[in-house]
Amino acid sequence: MAVDDKVTPDVQRAGGRPSVFRDEPLESMGEARRRWEETARDAESRRPYWRSDFTTVSGWEVPHLVTPEQVADIDPVAEIGVPGEYPYTRGVHATGYRGKPWTMRQFAGFGTAADTNRRFKYLLENGQTGLSVAFHLPTLYGYDSDHSMARGEVGKCGVAVDTLADMETLFDGIPLDEVTTSMTINSTAPILFAMYLAVAEKQGVDIARDVSGTLQNDILKEYIAQKEFIYPPRPSMRLITDQFAFAAERVPRWNTISISGYHIREAGSTALQELAFTLRDGVEYVEYGIEAGLEVDEFAPRLSFFFNSHNDFFEEVAKFRAARQIWARVMRERFGAKNPRSWMCRFHTQTAGCSLTAQQPYNNVVRTTVQALAAVLGGTQSLHTNALDETLALPTEESARVALRTQQILAHESGVVNTVDPLGGSWFVEEMTRRMVDGTFDYFRRIDEFGGMVEAIEAGFPQREIMDAAYAHQRSFESGEKVIVGVNAFELDDEKTPEILYISDELAVGQVAEIQRVKDRRDSGAAVRTLDALRRGAAGDENTMPLLLDCVRAYCTVGEISDALREVFGEYEEPAAF
Repeated sequence: MAVDDKVTPDVQRAGGRPSVFRDEPLESMGEARRRWEETARDAESRRPYWRSDFTTVSGWEVPHLVTPEQVADIDPVAEIGVPGEYPYTRGVHATGYRGKPWTMRQFAGFGTAADTNRRFKYLLENGQTGLSVAFHLPTLYGYDSDHSMARGEVGKCGVAVDTLADMETLFDGIPLDEVTTSMTINSTAPILFAMYLAVAEKQGVDIARDVSGTLQNDILKEYIAQKEFIYPPRPSMRLITDQFAFAAERVPRWNTISISGYHIREAGSTALQELAFTLRDGVEYVEYGIEAGLEVDEFAPRLSFFFNSHNDFFEEVAKFRAARQIWARVMRERFGAKNPRSWMCRFHTQTAGCSLTAQQPYNNVVRTTVQALAAVLGGTQSLHTNALDETLALPTEESARVALRTQQILAHESGVVNTVDPLGGSWFVEEMTRRMVDGTFDYFRRIDEFGGMVEAIEAGFPQREIMDAAYAHQRSFESGEKVIVGVNAFELDDEKTPEILYISDELAVGQVAEIQRVKDRRDSGAAVRTLDALRRGAAGDENTMPLLLDCVRAYCTVGEISDALREVFGEYEEPAAF
């Protein structure tokens, strides 16, 4: 095509870029695409590409190129909109991070409550802006540290919390009206929530006005993926709706649930499955809340979500944008919610633990940075960045600090906070977002055919979907289709293992002694009375949260309270799924 370039005098005087006059019109986008495809096919036929696999981490085929024609049917108002307005595809806040940066909330917990209290203070001193508590496995399963099931696990994968005394130590010197706290706890969530509120009361904090934070409290994903359940699904859902009602009235700034896709992804799901199963879990919680007699706009504004951010940058960004659009549509159209805050999908993000490698662990810093950038450009409200050594052990102070600094560099040096949703309008990103939306609603339809998510879980549907996806992903890198740097490519023969945090088994001795000291000092009569009242309330239809508060104030242990509920609800045994 002949092109005659001429510079206008006005542009010359202004010192700007020249305007270009063409003797012939520009070719249409369709013609340009056809010409590009011929060139690409010719290049591909003459030499092999540098990799044979052009799919996302989840296995989706990625198009060579996306053009405006391919996204022309996307409604820019109904499906994209503007930041801060329905359907929130571009973000729940009009100003993005210009008004406020995301909360930097590093997950921490190990050893005793005193050990973790020191780590909390260290992270806060280094610029962390919110707390996030990891509890050890016995607490997660409703056992005390002196139980036979706790042997070898005390303080190993989180902090040991058995009684209110441990919770008091955990937050000693940390004013609960000045920090927000996230607690990763599910089956025993109402017990730990009660302990947190009791600590706030002891600090003289007004829980109705000044206490804010988030409980994970997502039991459905436990049945689907993480398997840290105690009771059967329906009584577990009753405990959650009790918390919805209690917090709406008594602790209005508290997020009573963080509906979690993170563990679904860690179990091997695709990005689409993580999104679909998480949001459909959210639908189930809303339905159970309404069935319990709550108005949707009473509790829905305090629902929050928790997503994984994996390695495939654009797939993750599209997932986050789709999550907001889907939730807004579901809450307004399916449930008739009127409060715009009920439509907003607010979420915390954690970088992908399952992507970290024991081989060449310093490569994990790069992986985490890419994942954190995807979360930020996807519009997360809160972020945890994994430490480089977390595939080997709980993080050391140094590795935790590097993980926190990763967030701080993104926030203060990269410029990504300057513009709201800078990837919005990218033809590729919008096409991927639409694919996520359509795929999620297809999963919704299939789950609704079971009668809901509880019924789908009982039938083993989401579990089988995740198992199939995990198997396909494992095969992809074992066959070499997917490259894992340092694992199936670019290996080293003489790797050095970094120093790791070691938790001694001797710690359990002191923790068990502390439980006995608490029992010796407490009013044993009050402990017996409050546990009996809890059993009666759980067997009836009384809200269990005030009863649980009475139990923890009487210094009943996590195990004693869990056992009282076991007596009423029984324990869940998962059926085999193949």
